[in-house]
Amino acid sequence: MKVVDGTPFALTRHLRRLRRSAAALDLDPGLSDAELRGACGAVVAAARGAGAAVGRLRLTVTGGPGPAGSERGVEGATVLLVTGPVTEWPPTTAVASVPFTRNPTGGLAGVKSTSYAENVVALARAHAAGASEAIFADVHGRLSEGTGSNVFVVRDGRLLTPGLGTGCLAGITRELVLEVCDATETEDLTLADLAAADEAFLTSSTRDVQPIATVDGAPLPVAPGPVTTSAAQAFAALQARTLDP
Repeated sequence: MKVVDGTPFALTRHLRRLRRSAAALDLDPGLSDAELRGACGAVVAAARGAGAAVGRLRLTVTGGPGPAGSERGVEGATVLLVTGPVTEWPPTTAVASVPFTRNPTGGLAGVKSTSYAENVVALARAHAAGASEAIFADVHGRLSEGTGSNVFVVRDGRLLTPGLGTGCLAGITRELVLEVCDATETEDLTLADLAAADEAFLTSSTRDVQPIATVDGAPLPVAPGPVTTSAAQAFAALQARTLDP
């Protein structure tokens, strides 16, 4: 989560998604939302009190101590809270497509989890290509998501984003942009549509709305374009109104 003035942004929505993901993984965090909210506030306050730069907060629930292998232990969940400085993203970014695919019918489809190995490999490939983010299609060739971001495409004046049926994560910033902008979820986009877009941008909890300037080394017509600028302004206005939308 992004932390703004000592407050985790959109904490209610993050906790709601945490519950969904935990349920999909058959994990019980062992704490109520009120207890998790209190813990988040206490950790952020302690870090700020110690003079640390707190721009982000990571809340992780694990299955707790367990045996070697894939079996779970019986001691209950472990909850971890970690703060850190916010990532300073440039005003525009480059993305690179990767040959790996998302499986929308896999056991972790749409789940926010710590299984980052595929993302690590994909992101390293994108960095080697001079990009800040790797973009996945799903097993059916449909545009899906980045390693830690969602992607929006402007085509013929319409703002589009891959639907959750492509296996992409239900990003909190994605959700908010869908609510404050005239955007449409669709499952008919491809990597070619991204490369041929009039405009495109990424969303994430630390990027907010970040315009895409190049796709696989080829520049898009404009970054940011008018639709991207409007989306960024609408999201910024939402954040200015409330930190828990």
